[in-house]
Formats: sequence, structure tokens, C-alpha cells
Amino acid sequence: MPAVFDLAPSSRRTPIVRTLVVSIETRAPVEFVDLTAALSRAVEGIGLLEGLMTVQTRHTTTGLLINEHEPLLLDDFEALFERIAPTSAHYGHDDFTRRTVNLMPGERRNGHAHCRAALLRTSEYISVAGGALSLGRWQRVFLVDFDGGQRREVSVTLMGDGRP
Repeated sequence: MPAVFDLAPSSRRTPIVRTLVVSIETRAPVEFVDLTAALSRAVEGIGLLEGLMTVQTRHTTTGLLINEHEPLLLDDFEALFERIAPTSAHYGHDDFTRRTVNLMPGERRNGHAHCRAALLRTSEYISVAGGALSLGRWQRVFLVDFDGGQRREVSVTLMGDGRP
């Protein structure tokens, strides 16, 4: 049977566009922060029924990942990133005798974190249907911090039809 889509606008719903910021304190050098519960609360809190959620990291040493929250898998991901961009490798970004831009007092050596973050996306779109995130059975939304031990922010924009 073909899928049926209701394309007619509902007069019983209210258009919603809302942006909020989720703040996170990370502790470990590499940390997978499961944002799924916080994102679900945001959808419920504003009453979004049908629409889209955009999640965007606000940092250049973090990325977003939608995958399974299984501890051994997360360990595998961490090992993969270490193989691809080892912490101990030389990075021009960390050579403060040559680097002349975007330097801050107390700058940390984090070239590996920037390289790892470049492998992930900075934003994700997630559908909202029936007032809930449309994720698969095992899917979770992670902020992956490759330069942990800091306050992090994720921008979340929700758009669509809400409760009247």
C-alpha cells in the first residue's frame, strides 16, 4: 500500500519557530555526551507536534554524531579517532612559535581535536513527528567533545506545527 501524506495545513495547530541553547560541562579529554533526552524535553516543552529540529555545535573541536549508545561502540569510536588523528602527532596548529592567528592566553595544544572534529558534522536535522523525535530504535544524538573539560554549547532550533 502506498504511503499517505497529509499535506493540508491544520487550523488546529500553531506555527512554532524557537531557538534555544543547551549548555554542557564536559570532564574527559574525549567525551560522548548523549543529548537525546534534553532534545526530547525541548520538543515537549515548546509543544512541537510536527516539524524539524536543527542541532548545531558552537565549537570547532566538537562534532555531532547520531548513533547507538553502547559503551563498547563508543570506545571503538574513540580508538578510531585516535588512530586517524593521534593526540601525540605533530600539528602545525599547536606550534605557537609559528601560529599567528586566533591565539588566546593559555592556549591548549588541540590540533588533534580540530582534525577529529572535521570528520563529524557540525549540525544535524532531526524530524519531529507526533510530538517526538523521529529517531530509529537505537539512535541517540551525541555531542562529541575532542577537547574536553570545558563548558560547551549546542544551539537548537525547532520549527513546525505546535499545540494550539
